[in-house]
Amino acid sequence: MLAEAGLEARACETLADLVAELDRGAGYAIVTEEAVATADVRALSRWIGEQEEWSDVPFILLTSRGGGLERNPAAVRHLELLGNVTFLERPFHPTTLISLARAAIRARRRQYEARARIVSIRESEARLRTLFDTMDEGFCVIEFLDGPIGPLSDYVHVQANPAYERHTGIANVVGQKVRDMVGDEAEGWIELYRGVLTSGEAIRFERELVATRRHLELAAFRVEPASRREVAVIFQDVTERKRAEIALRELNETLERRVAAAIDERELALAQLHEAQKLETIGQLTGGVAHDFNNLLTPITGALDLLGKRYAEDARAARLIDGALQSAERAKTLVQRLLQFARRQALETRAVDTVALVEGMRDLIASSVGGRVELKLVLPDDLPPALADPNQLELALLNLCVNARDAMPEGGRLTVIAATEAIGPGSALRLAPGAYVRLAVIDTGTGMDEATLARAIEPFYSTKERGKGTGLGLSMVHGLAAQLGGAFVMTSKPGQGTRADLYLPVAERDAEAGARQRAGERIAETRPLAVLLVDDEDLVRTGTAEMLRDLGHQVTEASDGAAALAALDDGLSVDAVLTDYMMPRTNGAELAAEIHRRRPDLLVLVVTGYAGGDLALELPQLAKPFRRADLAAALAALTSGGKVVRLAERRR
Repeated sequence: MLAEAGLEARACETLADLVAELDRGAGYAIVTEEAVATADVRALSRWIGEQEEWSDVPFILLTSRGGGLERNPAAVRHLELLGNVTFLERPFHPTTLISLARAAIRARRRQYEARARIVSIRESEARLRTLFDTMDEGFCVIEFLDGPIGPLSDYVHVQANPAYERHTGIANVVGQKVRDMVGDEAEGWIELYRGVLTSGEAIRFERELVATRRHLELAAFRVEPASRREVAVIFQDVTERKRAEIALRELNETLERRVAAAIDERELALAQLHEAQKLETIGQLTGGVAHDFNNLLTPITGALDLLGKRYAEDARAARLIDGALQSAERAKTLVQRLLQFARRQALETRAVDTVALVEGMRDLIASSVGGRVELKLVLPDDLPPALADPNQLELALLNLCVNARDAMPEGGRLTVIAATEAIGPGSALRLAPGAYVRLAVIDTGTGMDEATLARAIEPFYSTKERGKGTGLGLSMVHGLAAQLGGAFVMTSKPGQGTRADLYLPVAERDAEAGARQRAGERIAETRPLAVLLVDDEDLVRTGTAEMLRDLGHQVTEASDGAAALAALDDGLSVDAVLTDYMMPRTNGAELAAEIHRRRPDLLVLVVTGYAGGDLALELPQLAKPFRRADLAAALAALTSGGKVVRLAERRR
């Protein structure tokens, strides 16, 4: 009958065969009552129960008995099993069967059409969900509620995307009422969105979310139909832009004042740059001058030393020579100050007990400032050690105290204070953040005006009478502080005195106990040596050669590195080479390297008048100017495998 009607059909002998055909996509099934009466229907029941939500396969059940469900209990069981079932009592007219079959096919086709729509809807929902979850803007849907104070008096968040929290700073908003979230400002938000709901007109606006101090740019529109009482809101955080606009507006409002301030700052920066460049230029100049001075002083002190030995029995000559040596020593001290200002003087830095150092200078300071000046030392017991050169620090402190004395010609009060100072980032002192020891020297003297104060640390600048000062004291203190990684600051006003603050880094280790005793001028003994002396300055070379010969050594002179190497290549046999560092073409370090390449065991001593005897060389060194005792000690250390020789170290 089905075939005659043009309907494809396939017969199944068992329910298992039926389930297989249903899996292959059968549009409907015709089942006889006898086929399910006694058979195991669990597989069929499970298949029917596991259909997708869009599927409800139509069944036509051929029964042998008609009547209502109340008269046919078996029909009830079949209905529960098959679900979407049409009963057809036998015998039946073929037209009835064909009609029911066509109706079943139409119903099944509508189910497939529904499935296509469901799939399309789900895909659309998935795309919307992806957009909802990944969109950069915050998005939410709110639903208005009737509250105790009236209709539409509150709303609850029914949806919110992940960006909501990022833009508002509020988390977990779904299910929360606005009055519970931001009670103080809730009424304003309710009024805005209630207008959108009731009018149906979309709005765009900016508003600050006071609870989190976020400025938001928002758009809101009603979700149709209006009966849903929902409003959708899209927004983004524009706090930075808003703050920039506010800052720009404030900048525009005060532009003239800011421009003036910027010009002042620029002029100050240029003045500071000019000052720094000037000091750097002076430093470079003084470093070069110091080198030349040392070269000039070396033959002078050497010659005076030899003359002093020769005329030791002549009291008048000895007195004159001693006076000349004292002048040479003063000149050497002046050169050291120049080198300190130029930051080229070698420092023997170590942990220094500043309190003990100042306390030990009490008598020296008191005698230096005189009886008309009241001296007061304020020294704490718990001051940490400072990183400094104790000898140079003593000299710096004495310089500051003597300057203070000269500023109080009628007497006054001199206060020396030691304290710990913590320097933070961005300090006006331009120091690295950390702990510092501050030494303050305060006087009640005449003080200085701004112009004088600005030039106070320049070398050779002095307000004292001619012959009363060199103008290098404060510049030396400034150079010392810079070399140690500290700072030197002066403040003063005319008639109110002056304050000088010296900042020194706190040392990482404890201060050394006690101070090393100064050695005498005893001549160090060493065996007679054959020495090759290399120096491009004739006067320096001649004076040094005489001192070497006076010490009992045999000397061969060379005017430069090339002459020295030529002499060695010709077979000159020497025990040591004493070479100047600053020479044309080949300097002392290069000459030493070439000598060691040719004769690895030959001793080399480098002499320098430029960097305070502390060149960055792995070679023994001796600083100019030097005397016979200094030269003897250097040679003794050289021949005994001693370390790098520095004049300041030897004299402690």
